Amino acid sequence: MKAEIAIIGGTGVYEHSAFKNVEEVEIDTPFGKPSDRILVGEFMGRRVAFLPRHGRGHVYSPTNVPYRANIYALKKLGVERIISIAAVGSLREEIKPLDIVIPDQIYDRTKFRPSTFFDDIVVHIGFAEPFCPELRRIAIEVVKKLGYECHEKGTYVCIEGPQFSTKAESNVYRAMGFDIIGMTALPEAKLAREAEICYVTIATVTDYDVWKEREVDVKMVLENMAKNEEKVRRILRELIPAIPKERKCPCKDALKYAITTSRDFISGEAMEKLGIFLRRYLNI
Repeated sequence: MKAEIAIIGGTGVYEHSAFKNVEEVEIDTPFGKPSDRILVGEFMGRRVAFLPRHGRGHVYSPTNVPYRANIYALKKLGVERIISIAAVGSLREEIKPLDIVIPDQIYDRTKFRPSTFFDDIVVHIGFAEPFCPELRRIAIEVVKKLGYECHEKGTYVCIEGPQFSTKAESNVYRAMGFDIIGMTALPEAKLAREAEICYVTIATVTDYDVWKEREVDVKMVLENMAKNEEKVRRILRELIPAIPKERKCPCKDALKYAITTSRDFISGEAMEKLGIFLRRYLNI
């Protein structure tokens, strides 16, 4: 069972009528089981996997999502590109609820989440541009073509959650220049880069966080999430066929120079760790 593209998001964006020949896949990983069984089928002429980030029934909080298992499982399926769907709050007046943002940067404010696959050896990857430039460009074109209000860039500050921010925190984030706020982009994007998988986030705005006069309440967020789901389904129908088969972005070579230890001077212990790294990576 193989897939070339994966969608990670809430169950509301999964479109039963658009997927054909669907199979449910259960995968074990060295990091435990993914959030849920992965649905794999044909979507708009491509082999696509769908993984509900929080599990069906929304059973995982943002902190407890098994991010490493999720990305590892998708890599085992052969996935080369991930489209992440994320509900976010706006930290800018001009970014309105129900708008779409294709962020180009992330700022990490999480605290308790393992963010690398490689506990046994030091593996450095470049992460200056955390989202795939090729996927971002295509996503922007599609969102604008469909006539939705699209913000072509923005910095996503990722907080631990599951609580929303205090007003003090929200105003600090605004003062620091962040544009949107959410709870799930990290470590997901870092792990995708380590797995050499292209990653893009389609951020759907549900609210103005708490810096505005009106406080965020769960009812409003859920209502706007439901309104955004149909937009996302339309975007996916256009976006997935537009993704080229061949990747020409740097994401596919993220591990090329990631091991900096010289093999000529490596110790026996380090060589053993290098072997663990190679087996883990090559067996994905």
